[in-house]
Amino acid sequence: MTETTKTHVILLACGSFNPITKGHIQMFERARDYLHKTGRFIVIGGIVSPVHDSYGKTGLVSSRHRLTMCQLAVQSSDWIRVDPWECYQDTWQTTCSVLEHHRDLMKRVTGCILSNVNTPSITPVIGQPQNESSQTIYQNNNNVSSKPTAAKILGKVGESLSRICCVRPPMERFTFVDENANLGTVMRYEEIELRILLLCGSDLLESFCIPGLWNEADMEVIVGEFGIVVVPRDGADPDRIMNHSSILRKYKNNILVVKDDSNHPMSVVSSTKSRLALQHGDGHVVDYLCQPVIDYILKSQLYINASG
Repeated sequence: MTETTKTHVILLACGSFNPITKGHIQMFERARDYLHKTGRFIVIGGIVSPVHDSYGKTGLVSSRHRLTMCQLAVQSSDWIRVDPWECYQDTWQTTCSVLEHHRDLMKRVTGCILSNVNTPSITPVIGQPQNESSQTIYQNNNNVSSKPTAAKILGKVGESLSRICCVRPPMERFTFVDENANLGTVMRYEEIELRILLLCGSDLLESFCIPGLWNEADMEVIVGEFGIVVVPRDGADPDRIMNHSSILRKYKNNILVVKDDSNHPMSVVSSTKSRLALQHGDGHVVDYLCQPVIDYILKSQLYINASG
């Protein structure tokens, strides 16, 4: 497959990130490596979206701290970004709403035809570009063929990601993404397929099987319209889990299970274990958290008490 015929993917991970661990970042890396090895996908970006403060989880520290820790955790990455939109809403947002928000945003600012936009989104879009005749972001001044090349496609989508979707917020002050900004018209790369996929561990997949925990309509959208990439956690069998849910079975082809040779224990993903290590002064906390995050936690006196 050529670059233009491969599916271009943005990986989106939602969660508390309380705090974000090395394992969370490794999930992104493992998922990207696996998708690339299939020969069917090109991962062009990763988004970390921390949950709103009103989620109500015991011991959840302020989003101000969680956003900063996430930013510190991805500061050396050239493709994973932190997005504060979810934290900045008036209240908690469902995973489905977060996916739809990023779908709407990508649809507007990249000019691409998103493959997983099958139905109109019910998520309200804040504002629309006011001047449809603005100067194009791409200009062809060399009188060469205007047919988009793979390099142009990746450059355009990458530019939009870095400018709009996955901006790196300042460390001390997180600013809203200006969704009302007029970015001008852009070339529509109709021959590429761009998908936003939910990145998760097998524990989240297993939660889909718990009666009443998830809204079934949301599950239909998450798995049916978007799709998910699952990084198995220790001892979990995603195929067995999927057999316990009619919706997961129905959309089994939209569920990509990462299969690699990594023997790295996924227990390092656990924010709970990292908090316990901090409370007990356990030196193994370095196995869970990167040093800049540890330094910030100690400076801010987070998770020192058992209450969070």
